[in-house]
Amino acid sequence: MGPTGKFLEPQGEFTETKFEEAYAEQAKGLTEGKADFLLIETQYDLREALCALRGARKVSELPIFVTITFNKGPRGFFTLMGNSVTQCIEELEKENVPAIGTNCTLNSAEMVEMINIFRENTSLPLIAQANAGKPSLSIDGNVAYSQGLEDYVHHIPEMIKNGANIIGGCCGTDPDYIKKMAEIIKKK
Repeated sequence: MGPTGKFLEPQGEFTETKFEEAYAEQAKGLTEGKADFLLIETQYDLREALCALRGARKVSELPIFVTITFNKGPRGFFTLMGNSVTQCIEELEKENVPAIGTNCTLNSAEMVEMINIFRENTSLPLIAQANAGKPSLSIDGNVAYSQGLEDYVHHIPEMIKNGANIIGGCCGTDPDYIKKMAEIIKKK
């Protein structure tokens, strides 16, 4: 369950109650559809992630994992809304989330560093789903990503070494990336 694409008050017009209702509806459908677990992902606002968690828990008893999206800047890694890695970890641990992590925005080399920071601050199982680099739009309107398959998968062993327990791909990855990652992971 991804982000709403909207903002909570005071930056936006939506209340936490409205977000909780929206996520509850999604969680109900996924639960009734016999999902094994719920994944709240690509969250750029810790407040929204917590709304999603509360909403999902109102209608489902499935395990709920949460991944947050971070950008790397001069002061380190922060969400779009200014949440630090440690703030996100602390709040999600308080909510007894069984697995946490990060997805999107970062390429696999940056994800290595991010997973290390997560592991230094939590003992929870960690999820890592990197992008295949930054997207760019070609003249003919096609989207291409800056990190090719071999460069992307080169960093998978380092993610594992740094503590990633669940590894997947985000934007720009395709079945070839997933297949190659699975081959590498099976060797570990």
